[in-house]
Amino acid sequence: MPDLETDLDALFINNTPLLDLRAPVEFLQGAFPASCNQPLMNDNERAQVGTCYKHEGQQAAIALGHRLVSGELRQARLQGWIDWLQENPNGVLYCFRGGLRSQTVQQWLGDAGRPVSRVKGGYKALRRRLLTEIEQGFAGPGFVLTGLTGSGKTDWLARSPLSLDLEGYAHHRGSSFGNWGEPQPTPINFENRLAIARLKQRHSGIKGWLVEDESAMIGRCPVPLPLYERMQQAPLLLLEVPFEQRVRQIRHDYVDTMQHHFNQDFARLESYLQNSLKRLYKRLGDREWRRLSEIMSEAVRQQQLGYGSAAHEEWIATLLGVYYDPIYARHQAAKADRIVKRGDADELAEWLAQQPEAQPEETQC
Repeated sequence: MPDLETDLDALFINNTPLLDLRAPVEFLQGAFPASCNQPLMNDNERAQVGTCYKHEGQQAAIALGHRLVSGELRQARLQGWIDWLQENPNGVLYCFRGGLRSQTVQQWLGDAGRPVSRVKGGYKALRRRLLTEIEQGFAGPGFVLTGLTGSGKTDWLARSPLSLDLEGYAHHRGSSFGNWGEPQPTPINFENRLAIARLKQRHSGIKGWLVEDESAMIGRCPVPLPLYERMQQAPLLLLEVPFEQRVRQIRHDYVDTMQHHFNQDFARLESYLQNSLKRLYKRLGDREWRRLSEIMSEAVRQQQLGYGSAAHEEWIATLLGVYYDPIYARHQAAKADRIVKRGDADELAEWLAQQPEAQPEETQC
């Protein structure tokens, strides 16, 4: 089967299953959404081979690698790769640079009657392609969606084919209450997800892009600098939502949704809410923080008794009024000249749909 060298885009666009042969420690540092790690060598074996290479040279390191992965161990790993190919017949394998590890596994699979393609250049080539996409993929026209906290910006983004869900890729809502209770991806994996999403957009003919207004960090994931710099210049769409609706939106996003996420475990829900509130301690001051903390605890108790989540709206409304809205007002004042459209959800969607950037390239005159 042919080795892939130039058509790397197709692997990402088609969600081609990728068999990652690197050691687990390499995989954890950065990988791709469609990849599965079944290494030729584990971390300890890789370290031994690396030390041998440093002191005795390449041939000695290769010989050691074959001794370490031989006999029953080799057969077990070979069977794992065969089983993976059985489930993913169009799968492609790679190692770090497309070198000895992927060549070795490709040969072993070929000898076993299971020919498979590999990526020339390996992980480095794939990663380099995605970094290029981040550098160049946002050079065209784009928009940034802004609005007060609780405006439902994330939900609105899904209405446009231009949208890229940065918070979704980062597994974080970008606020003090933004931790979803699950691990965030590594910064590399966050970049990879973003780049693949943008690559798919452009492949489908969408030249424009739309993201939510974010700070430089979404949790622990930095927004790639080329995109962040463009976000500071791009036209703004301002989503305007009544205060009461915003309170209900936050109650849905950070109370009802998280209650479901925690499988009705109210102790976990309260811990999540209290820990999030604690991050605002310095801004709120001790007295106000303690007051809101008590209101929050009572609201959770009301939920446990079966009265629903309405009692949470008191602390939510207070946080919006005394903390989030004043911060947003200061930020918006510095960006006011970049607002090209403001309105409710339907008004913004209608306006954006009429813009040239939202039209597939093949349909433009």
